[in-house]
Amino acid sequence: MLEVRNLRKSYRGKPLALAGVDLTLAPGMFGLLGPNGAGKSTLMRTLAGLQLPDAGTVRFAGCDVLADPLTLRRRLGYLPQSFGAYPYIGCRALLRHMAVLKGLPDNAVTARQVDDLIDLTNLTAHATRPVSKFSGGMRQRFGIAQALLGNPDLLILDEPTAGLDPEERSRLYNVLGQLSAERIVLLSTHIVDDVEQLCRDVAIIHGGRIVARGTTDALVSELVGTVWEGTAAIDPAAEATLLNSAYRRGVPVHRYRSIASPGADFVAVPPNLEDCYFDALRRAEGATC
Repeated sequence: MLEVRNLRKSYRGKPLALAGVDLTLAPGMFGLLGPNGAGKSTLMRTLAGLQLPDAGTVRFAGCDVLADPLTLRRRLGYLPQSFGAYPYIGCRALLRHMAVLKGLPDNAVTARQVDDLIDLTNLTAHATRPVSKFSGGMRQRFGIAQALLGNPDLLILDEPTAGLDPEERSRLYNVLGQLSAERIVLLSTHIVDDVEQLCRDVAIIHGGRIVARGTTDALVSELVGTVWEGTAAIDPAAEATLLNSAYRRGVPVHRYRSIASPGADFVAVPPNLEDCYFDALRRAEGATC
């Protein structure tokens, strides 16, 4: 169990990056959704023990993470949003080196785990190639492999599908689905589809605060009967909230939240997690005006 209570973090001259975050996570896949600048990466770095908060507590399996960060690091796998690589070291050699830095023995068992992770992340054909020469998608897969070294109990992934093509993304979905059975996997992203595909439980963060929290199904069910879609302008008298406007096959499509139809050509449509995401952000923005 991972328990986060009243976590607060500020940077000089800027609004609060974390403004009293509370979360309780059990084993399984958990999605943290939010726009850029919402506080996701600050929260991930704090949970990984890479920076201290101004206030609050973090406990994992009964351990006070802020007081004893080394205990968590032995059980943690972390993929940051971006990372560098030594310029001339091949994929397999670098993973072996990182395994030793993580405290794993430099023996045949670790070597087999490295090879298994290279295969799992579809990098076998590139095992001797320098990671610095990898494409963006390949480097991201390497990052996932290093996060899995030591079979961690807590896996924190910050924007893990960045740079992945659709086939690689699908492969990663399958891998993460298998990994989440016996550990906590915290997936932080601004890509709603990643969370909708993978996570039963989700929180939406905006302005350093959790503005929505629950199971994916429960959040979606709250909007049933209130989401409308159409291509024309809405009735000026309609009490409706614009959720999203996008082009679909070259045609503009608008989705609104409203008790009644916001316009003549609008039809009621089933809500999805993206509607919940935009609705939570609109409500949060309205509350701060």
